[in-house]
Amino acid sequence: MCRNIRTLHNFDPPATSDEVNAAALQFVRKVSGSSKPSAANQEAFDRAVHEIAHVTQHLLAELVTSAPPKNREVEAEKARARAALRYGA
Repeated sequence: MCRNIRTLHNFDPPATSDEVNAAALQFVRKVSGSSKPSAANQEAFDRAVHEIAHVTQHLLAELVTSAPPKNREVEAEKARARAALRYGA
């Protein structure tokens, strides 16, 4: 369930709001143990996703590094190569 949570810090261009929201959603799904909450839990689930995304945006804005920004395409290719080794081509 958490395979979609990716590193969002130090990329050029920076992480988008959609990427941050997707990571927050995956986190809440993992913690709650539910990918689709019941109607009774929907409001709490949505509020948690919103709050985690908000805090994550603040975290990303405040983090500092001396490393050069990573390239998304290069990192995606590295991930595909690792997957090919792990799962076969």
